[in-house]
Amino acid sequence: MEYPSKIIEKAIQELSGLPGIGRKTALRLALHILKQTEEKATSLGEAIISLRKDIKYCQNCYNISDSDICNICSNMRRDKEILCVVEDTKDVIALEGTHQFNGMYHVLGGVINPMMGIGPSQLNIDSLIERTQKEGIKEVIFAFSASIEGDTTAFYIAKKITPFGVRVSSIARGIPMGLDLEYTDEITLGRSLLNRTIISLPTYE
Repeated sequence: MEYPSKIIEKAIQELSGLPGIGRKTALRLALHILKQTEEKATSLGEAIISLRKDIKYCQNCYNISDSDICNICSNMRRDKEILCVVEDTKDVIALEGTHQFNGMYHVLGGVINPMMGIGPSQLNIDSLIERTQKEGIKEVIFAFSASIEGDTTAFYIAKKITPFGVRVSSIARGIPMGLDLEYTDEITLGRSLLNRTIISLPTYE
């Protein structure tokens, strides 16, 4: 498709590289930005640049943060004895939106997926085990999307931390199989968190 401007074409190319944005949507966004004042367009551009340059990852839980330690980890009113393990930052945002959890988080950065070449060493699992030992954690809650990979990851970690006497649970499966947490409504997600279930590991004689 021919565009009247190489600048518009470049903007469409970059915008259409975003998740869920096709070229038609990218064109509408580019034209919308073009109609804004220079101040608004500049503010948008600066926000995007700052997002990439200035965002940090919490040294404790690996959630996104403006500083070395995120505002959740530094909040003294949070329950330090309960740790919710999630796949990604978007899951922390989803769970915080329910206003049903007052504990701490640990972001793994993914789940174990051998088909994709992702093993335990590629995830923040060792630091999770270390936190469980050192921070007096009494319960670890797995809040993964319902999938085989999520179940595998939960089972793997549970085997590593249950010897420390930690209670291990998983959010209740009110969430349909295959649905990401970010697309689950807040009521269902909140109830799943409150009605979490204990994970029992098999015993071998």
